[in-house]
Amino acid sequence: MAATAAGVPVMMADLSVFQVLLRHPALAGALHEPLSLLLWRGSLDARLRELVIMRIGWVTGSVYEWTQHWWVARGLGVSAEDLLGVRDWRAYQGFGPAELAVLAATDEVLDDGAVTAQTWTECAQHVGGPEQLLELIASIGNWRMFSTLLRSLDVPLEEGTDPWPPDGARPRQDG
Repeated sequence: MAATAAGVPVMMADLSVFQVLLRHPALAGALHEPLSLLLWRGSLDARLRELVIMRIGWVTGSVYEWTQHWWVARGLGVSAEDLLGVRDWRAYQGFGPAELAVLAATDEVLDDGAVTAQTWTECAQHVGGPEQLLELIASIGNWRMFSTLLRSLDVPLEEGTDPWPPDGARPRQDG
């Protein structure tokens, strides 16, 4: 099996994203490694990571990213209200300083390619030390890249999966 040879576990190989990526096994294996590290072996708070991923999915209009990570985040105990809060995080009243800092960092990277000094200071105060900050920026970059792959390759949702949970609302996309 191509997944085993590429180092992609069966549980991941069954996902549509890896079904597409396994057309290039070496690339699938290489992309799986940082994903695995950040998802399962990282030190960044999983809740913060999932809020970052959901924000990227929303801003970039990646239905696959939003839909997959809706269920990942819910499984980790992130409330539906908080996940929906990333749609308009500046207006949502449920986030504290750590959430606001990582969402600001996410938007800055998406908008300008880098986190501002002020936001880095906020992240350092509320998110963690150097290891967590490195994982934060790696997570933003990783899931931004996955959003690009998912949208460009038109990766389909898994069979029987409803898009844009929980309400089907989707971001407004220009063009």
